[in-house]
Amino acid sequence: MTEKTSLQQLEQHDIFIRRHIGPSEAEQLEMCKTLGVSSVEELIGQTVPGSIRLPQEMNLDDAKTEEQTLAYLKTVAGENKIAKSYIGLGYHPVSVPNVILRNVLENPGWYTAYTPYQPEIAQGRLEALLNFQQVTIDLTGLDLASASLLDEATAAAEAMGLARRVSKAKKANIFFIGNDVYPQTIDVVKTRAEMFGFEIVVDAPEKAVDYEIFGALFQYTGAEGQVNDIKPLIEAVQANKGVAIVAADIMSLLMLEGPGHLGADAVLGSAQRFGVPMGYGGPHAAFFATSDKHKRSLPGRIIGVSKDRRGNPALRMAMQTREQHIRREKANSNICTAQVLLANMASFYAVYHGPQGLKAIANRIHRFADIFAAGLKAKGVALVNNSWFDTITFVADNKDEILARAKSKLVNFRTDLDGKLSATMHETVTRECVLELFDVVLGEGHGLDIAELDAQVINADSSIPAAYARKTDVLTHKVFNSYHSETEMLRYIRRLEGKDLSLNHSMISLGSCTMKLNATAEMIPVTWPEFGNLHPFCPADQAQGYSKMIGELSEQLIEITGYDNISMQPNSGAQGEYAGLIAIRKYHESRNDHHRNICLIPSSAHGTNPASAQMASMKVVVTACDENGNVDIADLKAKAEEHSENLSCVMITYPSTHGIYEETIKEACEIVHANGGQVYMDGANMNAQVGLTSPGSIGSDVSHLNLHKTFCIPHGGGGPGMGPIGVKSHLAPFLPNHVVTKVEFIGKNAIENVGIDNGAVSAAPYGSAGILPISWAYIAMMGKIGLRQATQVAILNANYVAERLSAHYPILYRGRNDRVAHECIVDLRPLKDSSGISEMDIAKRLNDYGFHSPTMSFPVAGTLMIEPTESEAKVELDRFVDALVAIRGEISKIENGQWTLENNPLVFAPHTAEDVLDPTWDRAYARDYAAFPCESVKLNKFWPTVTRIDDVYGDRNLICSCPSIDTYKD
Repeated sequence: MTEKTSLQQLEQHDIFIRRHIGPSEAEQLEMCKTLGVSSVEELIGQTVPGSIRLPQEMNLDDAKTEEQTLAYLKTVAGENKIAKSYIGLGYHPVSVPNVILRNVLENPGWYTAYTPYQPEIAQGRLEALLNFQQVTIDLTGLDLASASLLDEATAAAEAMGLARRVSKAKKANIFFIGNDVYPQTIDVVKTRAEMFGFEIVVDAPEKAVDYEIFGALFQYTGAEGQVNDIKPLIEAVQANKGVAIVAADIMSLLMLEGPGHLGADAVLGSAQRFGVPMGYGGPHAAFFATSDKHKRSLPGRIIGVSKDRRGNPALRMAMQTREQHIRREKANSNICTAQVLLANMASFYAVYHGPQGLKAIANRIHRFADIFAAGLKAKGVALVNNSWFDTITFVADNKDEILARAKSKLVNFRTDLDGKLSATMHETVTRECVLELFDVVLGEGHGLDIAELDAQVINADSSIPAAYARKTDVLTHKVFNSYHSETEMLRYIRRLEGKDLSLNHSMISLGSCTMKLNATAEMIPVTWPEFGNLHPFCPADQAQGYSKMIGELSEQLIEITGYDNISMQPNSGAQGEYAGLIAIRKYHESRNDHHRNICLIPSSAHGTNPASAQMASMKVVVTACDENGNVDIADLKAKAEEHSENLSCVMITYPSTHGIYEETIKEACEIVHANGGQVYMDGANMNAQVGLTSPGSIGSDVSHLNLHKTFCIPHGGGGPGMGPIGVKSHLAPFLPNHVVTKVEFIGKNAIENVGIDNGAVSAAPYGSAGILPISWAYIAMMGKIGLRQATQVAILNANYVAERLSAHYPILYRGRNDRVAHECIVDLRPLKDSSGISEMDIAKRLNDYGFHSPTMSFPVAGTLMIEPTESEAKVELDRFVDALVAIRGEISKIENGQWTLENNPLVFAPHTAEDVLDPTWDRAYARDYAAFPCESVKLNKFWPTVTRIDDVYGDRNLICSCPSIDTYKD
């Protein structure tokens, strides 16, 4: 008789866990056999110290199916109310071109790619980013632009840092902010200034010269809509040796002259209204431009044009703030995550519409503002300004009556102005929208006619002052004038996508970056209108779905981490570090320990750690690691005791940056606490903790969580990210809040509404809230058991890879029982000594095998750090290991003299189609072997479009815009 399967087993078949975790149960047992253990549990027992293991399961729900998860989340999203938003303040409803929505935002070929540290296999997103830089340069009128920052407010804070570095007013300590700058921007800049010890003055823009300042920030079109007379302001600041910074609306710059042409030293803003949904605050790319003379102080990343070995144009990251791994606490900033996916969307929006299309959109927005203003004036409503681009602020004697009508029609104005209301026009406004606005403001029966008002506006004086009307051309480069039909745009997007290796092609084994599955079911809610179309400052009753989802996710993360409270505001891991250190600093200050400013950081730490400590005005003291890669406890204790009077904290990563579970982690926490300090645990390696241990139970006081690593938000080619921080209860009062929308705090301290007066670290109260449904869905579909299994299999996969590779390469560090945690480090230094082949050569040769390289030379120079994650099946792990084994065989041929160091497939890697078709082929190896070194490659060949890039040429010839090919071709 055939044995029947139980209903419970049949139901389990549809649970998401088995789809997220790569190896099947049978494959896991096979891998365990290779490791000499009988089960995964036995391996975990050998690997994770018993002293830190959780005594019981996490108090989370069981796993839900994809269908259950999406159905429930749809009901939650339905609690949000999509109103017609005229709030403005840097956030606007947009019309996302469907060709971009479907083929970029919803396409894993774009959203699963990693930061372009391997530029030969990232030419597509690098081109899109170069286009973004060109858009920024053209519209701002400056020489040099970054490839995006986190949001407008943090870009302004970075601009303040740039001003301090380059200003000739060396004795000045005041940074001036015009009082018509967006309130959230002022909030974030004040927080940053407090950490740096700068004084902030907020006053009328014309009063900037009344103060001894090193820099000033002005809003081009002020928060109430007026077009500010910024040229004399810029000149006055510069005459006093200050740096003049202008925040600008990107759409307005199609009609307003670029501030760079008016003399501004730096220009910044948000690119959100170039085709990126509001998402209740993010993620959105910020743009930042400055003059060429300040390029070494520019925050963020710059994409530059170089050439490859064959002389073809090739793109790369020319400069980046993540020189942190070299400069550490001397870095310009701690910026780690950009907003690449969103910058790409904005650049494609500019490409698709082109200069004429963009000007038409900007003109239409401005025309509706003119019509609305004309109608109000015709009915005797007093306007606050006589110039504007898109925002009309008017006196509202009957404000409550207007707002009551607005609420009934689901219309949102900006309402925080005394006796005034403000309405900002945007891309999706129609004639019917303006008529509805008249009904709301004036009451029905007003008798206004749009056509008549339009005719009146055409014949009226311009509401943009003639001195500031755009006179210079923009977007003249061919790329912005070529792809305006959907057919052509679709092919352009696809052509760029084909140049990039993403997770939809093969595993990306980057150590400390956790490139795991970003499941389709997790991604679907991101583009639901109920989540995408909410303004971050909308009334709370319109965002009940967000409140519920964020609250549930917060409680889940509190349970997973062992902390008492959480802040969702930091919109990158580096911002999370910064916010956590601010909480520590404010905690010490609340106890009158203002002098506690020493931050201990192990020598193996991520470069963002010392940079973040510097941003929180802490002094970094480096502690040693022992010969096994562990934090040297004796050195840590000695330095903690030496600095006990001034010790603020330690920043430590667990498992260690070297990929092992340190046995002494609890002792390290106790040492720091005994000497008056706090423990900051970097969340980069949280994927090796979930369900087995937690930072709170180990003894940490605060951690950031990389939701774009452990909790499945995709990397997006270098951003978005989210870095919420969990804290113990004593640090909860010092979490960031927000000046526009007070944050609802979740956890044990929620009813106390802690942190009510704290400043913000991001522009929106909940950071990039629009991508939080991804992590919520991941946790829901994995459940308490699945989350623990994910951690266990991540450890299994890493140990399996390490074991298989150990016969061919030395594994640098191992923990107890010779096990690694979730990642391993392959030491290539002996091979370089014996063959001359470097880690760079191996990384590029892996491209020929169809793989992205592991992390190069971090945390140890001359190594590769491999993190396979739990999502990769055994067949892919074996394919990857086989590639590295084959490469080891290639190196052997160099060692034994069969190939010379100058003529072998590693030093010429990666190989392009042009390379292998070269009629003058004179290599010591065959063409087909160059491109197809093993059988599996033939089934899924990824062709790099450029070969090895010449970094030296790129450094000597810094080109960061879109010149014609002939301009930079030899």
